[in-house]
Amino acid sequence: MKQVNDRLAHRIGKCVIRLVDGSGVAVADQEVRIRQINHSFLFGAGIFDVVPFVNQSVPQEKLTFLEEEISRFLEVFNFATLPFYWGRFEPEQGKPQTEALSRAAEWLQQKGVIVKGHPLCWHTVTAPWLLDMSNEQILRAQLSRIEREVSNFEGVIDMWDVINEVVIMPIFDKYDNGITRICKELGRIELIKQVFAVAKAANPGATLLLNDFNTTTNYEILIDGCLHAGVPIDAIGIQSHQHQGYWGREKLEEVLERFSHFGVPIHFTENTLTSGHLMPPEIEDLNDYQIAEWPSTPEYEERQAREVEEMYTILFEHPQVQAITSWSFSDHGAWLGAPAGLIRKDNSPKPSYDVLKRLITKDWHTECVMKTDGNGVALVEGFLGDYELVCQGKVSRFRLTGNDGQLDLVI
Repeated sequence: MKQVNDRLAHRIGKCVIRLVDGSGVAVADQEVRIRQINHSFLFGAGIFDVVPFVNQSVPQEKLTFLEEEISRFLEVFNFATLPFYWGRFEPEQGKPQTEALSRAAEWLQQKGVIVKGHPLCWHTVTAPWLLDMSNEQILRAQLSRIEREVSNFEGVIDMWDVINEVVIMPIFDKYDNGITRICKELGRIELIKQVFAVAKAANPGATLLLNDFNTTTNYEILIDGCLHAGVPIDAIGIQSHQHQGYWGREKLEEVLERFSHFGVPIHFTENTLTSGHLMPPEIEDLNDYQIAEWPSTPEYEERQAREVEEMYTILFEHPQVQAITSWSFSDHGAWLGAPAGLIRKDNSPKPSYDVLKRLITKDWHTECVMKTDGNGVALVEGFLGDYELVCQGKVSRFRLTGNDGQLDLVI
């Protein structure tokens, strides 16, 4: 195995493998080729375009374009976020887009991609028809919605952003919506407790996230209150939309230090670094910055690449971080029209894409050739994840988890 940074020791596993043939005889003194085929760490992106592509709900010309985009995604990433915004998923009560999302999630799963649904409860892009209900009815509808989605998608989507941006939820005043109403009445922790309880009951094995853009002590206090109330938070979601500039090492490490003390895994769920000019610092709500053109330029693309490399390296080196999601994979359809993707509007890769491809598929990747000893034994050391082993033209697969003793493989 290539020499790796000591700060990545927690990402490395070792395993003694013993190869035997179908009769149980040791495969001794034979060349073995080892190749990592997937990471345990989740390197992801928002890839909403999979839904129209898989369902073929756009013209053929657009399908060809989306196929190229998605193929670039699959070259690098093993983790995808799909959209479950209630107002779009179920614009008419009782008519959810379950089949379309199921086909997309199943297609990704077949490609070896882990899928997360985002979000189950949020005050923005929520169902407009909730406004005709009483608070009691809204809560009942919200909990039923969670039970339905988490149950229907079990086995295909087993990870969910259960509730989104709760710090601001009860005081959100941009427009009236049903979720802010019930959050204001119940309180933040009680609403979180109820939505998590329903999600956990619907799929006890699911990974459930609390997700927020607020990285102040307000979010820490909320998490602390939830954990003390027994809320089964499996991972803390941290949004990192950096339209106004890269956080930098100092802020990243400060945020990691504050949120890691809970002892709960951390996911950077929505990461944005632009390859264009920065949004003015006086903008408080990023949604308020709407301009006709926001171009990606060569100079800023190089800046984005440097920032992506540093940020991903810092996060990958931190033992509590388990996932990083680049929110906009492509500039095509990116949030706020920002040049926030890793590929351009024409699907050509930016330097940031090339950087991540190098890190994930080369620098943080294991591939080697070794030889079994007289007992058919070989010591394998590599980045945690799934592996393919080839010996005498035969293929076997195994997984490095970090807690492996000896694995007996039949070839």
